[in-house]
Amino acid sequence: MMFPKPPPTSRQVLRQILDRARVLGPAGAAVFDLDSTLINNTPRQAQILREIGELLKVPALAGSSLVHWGSSWDVEGAMERAGLDKASIEVILPEVLRLWEERFFTDAYCVHDVAAPGAVAFLRELRAAGSKVVYCTGRPSLMRQGTVESFLRFGFPAPDDAEVHLEMKPVPTDKDDEFKRRIPERLNQIGTVFAAFDNEPTHINSYRLAFPSAFAVHLATDHSGRDVVLEEGVVSVPDFELVDPQG
Repeated sequence: MMFPKPPPTSRQVLRQILDRARVLGPAGAAVFDLDSTLINNTPRQAQILREIGELLKVPALAGSSLVHWGSSWDVEGAMERAGLDKASIEVILPEVLRLWEERFFTDAYCVHDVAAPGAVAFLRELRAAGSKVVYCTGRPSLMRQGTVESFLRFGFPAPDDAEVHLEMKPVPTDKDDEFKRRIPERLNQIGTVFAAFDNEPTHINSYRLAFPSAFAVHLATDHSGRDVVLEEGVVSVPDFELVDPQG
């Protein structure tokens, strides 16, 4: 009797992707989202909420920390976990969100971001195999300088518009979903997409449908909070570490 193969572990998937990169060489392209995929911006979120708390003279927010952020980017939820009751949140939420929008998508706050575990080493291995790398992010293009500076600080391959590309939203008000749905046409001009990584279920599902022969990898970090089921064939990984921390 034949039994179905068990799904690959996250470490196995990453190694399989590196193997595919070595086969394809310069013809291949691997696509990566940034926030909550290659880059952990929870420290940025916590810093902004603390600053807003200080500005509005709300001690609970001024003392907020990383632990107040859950599995989504929900500012209201973070405020509640920081100790504010629902009535207080309702009063100040519009102003908090206004101040949040002013800060989050700016170069200045990129300095608080950190690289995801194993991400730098994984991308360096891809480049050593000859693969092209495409950073495809919902960040607006006005954040290009701060984003590139983060790449250099972390040690990620820097965009050169030849082997390493940075695709950003040209218009800040564009919806991320629509931007990610349009991007496959551009990606096909760069190379043969053999792997795509994104933390947002909607977006990795779009990659899965656009590139059915590619590895579609979901980063099980945080996301928009929408209840979206992953497409069949999408594999979830916690990070980019090739060695299991448990040994």
